[in-house]
Amino acid sequence: MAAGWGGVARSLRVYRLDRRHAEGLRRFYRPFAGPGDLVFDVGAHVGDRTAAFRALGAQVVAVEPQARLARVLRVLHGRDPGVTVVATALGPEPGVAALKVNAANPTVSTLSAGFVAAAAAAPGWEGQRWDAAETVAVDTLDNLIARHGAPAFVKIDVEGFEAEVLAGLSAPPPALSFEVVMAARGAAAAALDRARALGYRAFRLSLRESHVWAGDWAGGAAMAATLAALPDAANSGDVYCRL
Repeated sequence: MAAGWGGVARSLRVYRLDRRHAEGLRRFYRPFAGPGDLVFDVGAHVGDRTAAFRALGAQVVAVEPQARLARVLRVLHGRDPGVTVVATALGPEPGVAALKVNAANPTVSTLSAGFVAAAAAAPGWEGQRWDAAETVAVDTLDNLIARHGAPAFVKIDVEGFEAEVLAGLSAPPPALSFEVVMAARGAAAAALDRARALGYRAFRLSLRESHVWAGDWAGGAAMAATLAALPDAANSGDVYCRL
């Protein structure tokens, strides 16, 4: 129990108490979210993106299955009528699933057994342990849209489960982003394939928490080549998609 809350406290220090991080997020997301927009923050963690979207004037549905993190989100944003916290995971169909929890580093908790296996053998991931589990409800993006409305932007950061989340989406929003992790390149390629199948034609990459672009907008084949060529040291990033 103590280790789990210790990991949450670490996440709060890293993602919510750094002013430069918050300013960078607001600047970076300004083209995607503004007053009157609805944004889905899927894998909301401790809500640094949720806070950035709200600062830009957007309404936010913050989706977070981890019980501790959902509780933190309600403490931080529960009095804000512009934020709806949904304590569930997303996937290709409704149901329940076992969330693999990294208590010391909850930002890398995941529904993907493949992600855990790949990360365990990847350089730079030494010492990461998925040492707990939570049984969580799973819903779909389509159902979320039916309940809350069509978003202008969807951010997806679910540690190797991005393609499965996108499999639960049939009507693509104008723009979305999904995380890619070099330790699980197959999951990144699958998410890109699904985004292309949904109709997205323009893609752009940002690495780590840089809040800057790592190149121009490009087509799907070019982005696939970019992801395949990234060194392991790149570690992670986010692919942004436009119709």
